[in-house]
Amino acid sequence: MLEPVLESGGRPLVADVGAGTGKLTRIIVAAGCDAVAVDPDPAMLDALRVAVPGVPAHVGTAESLPLDDESVDAVLLGQTWHWVEPVAASREIGRVLRPGGTLGLIWNIRDESHSWVRRLNSVVSRGGALTMFDDGPPPIAEPFRRLDEERWAWSRTVSRSQLTDLVRSRSFYITATPDERNRIDRDLTALFDELGLEGSRTIELPYVTRAFRTTKPSR
Repeated sequence: MLEPVLESGGRPLVADVGAGTGKLTRIIVAAGCDAVAVDPDPAMLDALRVAVPGVPAHVGTAESLPLDDESVDAVLLGQTWHWVEPVAASREIGRVLRPGGTLGLIWNIRDESHSWVRRLNSVVSRGGALTMFDDGPPPIAEPFRRLDEERWAWSRTVSRSQLTDLVRSRSFYITATPDERNRIDRDLTALFDELGLEGSRTIELPYVTRAFRTTKPSR
């Protein structure tokens, strides 16, 4: 994702938009880039400043970036593009990118090619990203024209309690009514029992990383 900007030499400046608490920001810095973080939530940015000291952090959105014209070499969005208005965000990111700069869009999504994952997603929530992918690649607009995609399959080992904590940490569960939460808990219990997830037993939760890249045309 960052190879083209790294190959240009020096220390490229990369904007992490929708940075949250800085998970992707840390990767950007570790790759040898300078970073600037943007997020609409000031509390998230407070946590980011602790996690990644010295990285400038600003309140803003993909549609309204607090960055100068043609000031960054790349803009990355991790797990966030399905929340933005793509025409306005493309135009705004095009404004802050230098000519030839990179826009990168990244998601880690549960792999629905596994039947039990499809069942899990039917119980909890497929999420906005999977719903977006049902219609094809992420939508982009001018000045960007074509997306290149790479995919990686991987998994994490999880126990019953870890899967339960994962579900209960998501906004759809937190904001659900008590009846909806009870329904989710019952369906999860049935699924976990069928999978034999008892005590210390674990299962591999499969994911696919989908990474898309496009560039701003050079003059």
